[in-house]
This record gives sequence, C-alpha cells and structure tokens, in this order.
Amino acid sequence: MNELLTRASANASASAATDNQLVSWDDKHCLIIDDIAGIRRLLRESLRNLGVKHVDQASTGSEAIAMIARQRYDIVLCDYNLDEGKNGQQVLEEARSRNYLLPSSMFIIISAEKTIQSVMGAAEHQPDAYLIKPITEGTLLTRLNRIWHQKQVFRQIDQAFANKDYHGAAALCDQQILVDRVHETELLRMKAQMLVKNGENEQAREVYERILQGHDYDWAKVGVAKIRLQQGEHEAARQIFQDVLTENRYFIDAYDQLALAYQQLGQADEACNVLERASKLSPNSVTRQKSLGEVALKLGKMELAEKAFRKCISVGEHSVNRTPDPYFGLARLCGLRNEPKEAMLLLATVQKDFAAESTDLRATITKGLVCYESGDHRAARVIGDELETMLASNQERPDTPTCLEMASLLFAVGVRDAPVELLCYVIKNNDDDKAVFADVQKVFDKASMADEGSVLIMASRKEAADMMNQGVLLWKTGKLDEAVAWMRAARETLPHNLRVLFNSAQIIISYLQQRGADSALVAEATEVLLHVEKLSPGHPRFAELMTQLARFAPEMAGAGAREE
Repeated sequence: MNELLTRASANASASAATDNQLVSWDDKHCLIIDDIAGIRRLLRESLRNLGVKHVDQASTGSEAIAMIARQRYDIVLCDYNLDEGKNGQQVLEEARSRNYLLPSSMFIIISAEKTIQSVMGAAEHQPDAYLIKPITEGTLLTRLNRIWHQKQVFRQIDQAFANKDYHGAAALCDQQILVDRVHETELLRMKAQMLVKNGENEQAREVYERILQGHDYDWAKVGVAKIRLQQGEHEAARQIFQDVLTENRYFIDAYDQLALAYQQLGQADEACNVLERASKLSPNSVTRQKSLGEVALKLGKMELAEKAFRKCISVGEHSVNRTPDPYFGLARLCGLRNEPKEAMLLLATVQKDFAAESTDLRATITKGLVCYESGDHRAARVIGDELETMLASNQERPDTPTCLEMASLLFAVGVRDAPVELLCYVIKNNDDDKAVFADVQKVFDKASMADEGSVLIMASRKEAADMMNQGVLLWKTGKLDEAVAWMRAARETLPHNLRVLFNSAQIIISYLQQRGADSALVAEATEVLLHVEKLSPGHPRFAELMTQLARFAPEMAGAGAREE
C-alpha cells in the first residue's frame, strides 16, 4: 500500500547520485490541473521558485485534455478530485489512451485521497507518482528531480513515438541500452511495448522473456501471457495470469486478462468471479464494470449485473471509455424485472447522448426485448415484424452482440428462419471463438432448439473453415490470382470473420511481394485492414500487416491510417 501511495509506476529507481544532480527547469513546460485557484497559485509559485518559466493552468479535466492535446508538456501536476467533469484519473486515462503523453513526460497525481480504491484506480494508468497532500516545496523538488532523471532515458525515443514510428522507437531503445546499462530493464520494457504497438508480437515476447531470464518481474510475465493469449494459447496464458495473482493480489491488469482468458475458454462463471474480485479492489474502471455487468447478465446474476452497470454509468459519465453498452444492459434488466418505464428512460438517454454512434437498431431491439420480458407481447411482435422485414430487404448484418440480441427477440415472438440465419452468420464470422459458440448455443437452448442448434453450429464452423482453407491452399500452391479472387469472395460472405480478413490482406501482400506494386491491390488491402481495425481496435496483427503494406505504397497506406 505504501508503495502504491508513493509511486504508481513500475520504473526502477535511479541511483541516489543521479537523483541529486541538479536539473535546469527553465526550459520545461508544465501544466497544473486543479479546480481550486489558490492551490494552482501555490503550485505555480513553487514551480517558479524551482526555476520553471513555462507554467500553464487548467481548472477542469476537459480543459486540461484540450491543452495536453495541443502542447507536449514535460510535467503535468494533476489533482485527483476535480470539481466538475473528469477527475484526475480520467484525465490520465484519456491522455494515455490518446497517446498525448510522450515516453519522457512526467504525470503526477496530487490528492488527499488515501483509500486503496482511489490509489489503485489511478495507478492502473501508471502515473509517475501519487503524492498525498499537503506537499512541501522540498518534497516536490525531490520528487521532480528523481522522476526527471528516471524519465530522461526515454528522451531520445520521444520523437519516434510522436510520429507513431514504433519500430523506430524500439530500435532507439537498443541504441540507448548500449550507452546506459543502468536503465537496461526500463528500456527493454519500453522496447517490448513499442513492438507490441507495431504488431511485432513475437519480437516483443522475446524481449519479455529476455527480461525474465534475469529478473522475476510480474509485468514481464503478464506481457508474455498477453501475447500468448492473443496467439490463441488461452490455457497457458490463463495459468500465467493466475500465478501472477497468487504472488501479487494487487496486480489489477492481471485480473482483467485472466477474466478474458476464462471467457475465451468458454468459462463465464470463472470470468465473472475474477472481474468481481478486481472490481472490489479497484471499482472505478469503466471497462471492467461494463465487462462484469455483461458477463453477470449472461449468467443470470441480476443483482451483480445491475450493480456493475449502475457503477459503470456513474463513473463513466466523463470517461473516454464511456459507451452505450451499460445503458442497454441495465434496460434489459429493467425489462426482466417488469420495470419498463425505467428501461425506456435509459433507451431515451442512449439515443440522446450517443446520437452519433448509430445506436437506433440496438435501441429498437432492446425495446422489443423489454416489451416482451415485461409482458407486452403485442408490442414486441410489432418490433419483431419490423426487424424480420429489415433482414429480408438488407443483406448487411450488424455486429455479433446485436445479432445475438436480435435472434433472441425474433425467437421469442415466434419467428424461426431469420434468427437461425442470424446465428449461423454469427458462427461463420466467429468460427474460432468458444465464448461466442456458448452464447449462440444458449440462444438456441432458450428457443427449444438445443440439438438442432449444436448441429448448425458445427456445420457453420466447418463451412467458414473450408472457405478460408481453400483460399490459403491456393496461396500456398502459388495460385496467387485465384487466391486473391477467392478471398475477395470469402470477405463478401464472411465480412466480420477476422481470420478471413487477415488472411485476405496477407495474401494480397504476398501477391505484391512476388508480382510488384499494384495501387488497386494496395488500396484493397488497406480497406480490408481498416475494416479490421473497426471490428477489433488495437489488434496486434493490424499494425504488423499495415507496416508490411506501407513498404509498397507508404503514402497510400499512411493516408489510409490517418483517415481512420
């Protein structure tokens, strides 16, 4: 607990001799974020006494984010409890997620909050320090000096990071290690992070494993396990996450990853238990509360789901991770409890607050489910008829969660063929996802089609696998033209199948490698990969293939990435 209070980041301490070296602060840019003008004034004077000449101030989290987006600050001092809007944790969360902070930037949270929930919530986003009020000028100077020296090891990497040249940033880490062996571990950790950002997972795994040869760091173990999880080694990854938590029950990221491993293994009960434990330790994570609510709802744990969804809505009001999902989940719960009025208010909030996110279809489906579950079967049937007509006239299908909810509603109001087609579509587009198989089987079970559903799931999986394997076979046997054409057709049939999409892009890249640049194919592959990024943001293979594609037409691939 003391370690969390005094230091939230995992960087190793620099030597005492280095910490005591004087720092010239006159050219540094600093931002003070506090809702109390007197506190801002005191901190500004303290910084000026240290020699800092460039000091900006913000009184709200939103104002601070706008300033951090415009200016690369060397130092950010942020109060935890801001009066309105985003709190300090949410400012740091958004700054990290949007890559507004350079590797050498210092972000320090200042607070009177000592509760483990507040400290751990902030620590999840890795501030460089968490200082407890009141703070003396001497304490501030000592901490700034220490952190500054620790962070300077990354100064040469800043520009490559700002340019999103993550491969170049990783190479600069190697160069820095040659002249700075004292900070080798921190540089290797940064190198691994940059390689993951660039989609070079195998190389990142090698770096983490190199670190583990000399030191038994939990963060390096988790780094290896995350990569193994992404590579489909679900059980091996699960075991590593579990081992880390056995040794360190406060490693919050390991809880989230362990829950994800359980979900991918089709073990929803275990995932729910893990998320519930993590949420008790650090309750202010929007994404964790959303995940807990969703898995609890699937398991029929209504009280737990309601608590998680309400907490998610409460803490997410000003978060960059705010989504309509907890509103839909809570509306479903209200329907199950025969409380349709609150459900309709929640749906109205969604359509008002998330108008730009195309939520109309899901809102309609949720309304139909609420009507059915609260006993208004006639209204549910009207909505079901509208959805059936829409499916017949439009070949485009929504995302997997929306398809599952739509199928559930259509079965409930007596429709058969349309929901069967939807569920087969879901399986074909998620043909290696055990969690999705389980969700689809539950919908069939509820519709009294358990045995028939099992057969349909197996047949749909085989159809998708056969389609993809034929394209790969054509590629492997050197029939590149046929392979490209085959995968193009496969994408039309399975537009959300990540394996089909990735293999299609890989085959086009192989064609370009062997036959030379072709602007039309580069554009096609770019379009495929940008579609993947919408379906699965941050997938490591996206960055890897985008990098390969840029070698043939950097200006075209780069433009596509910027547009996205």
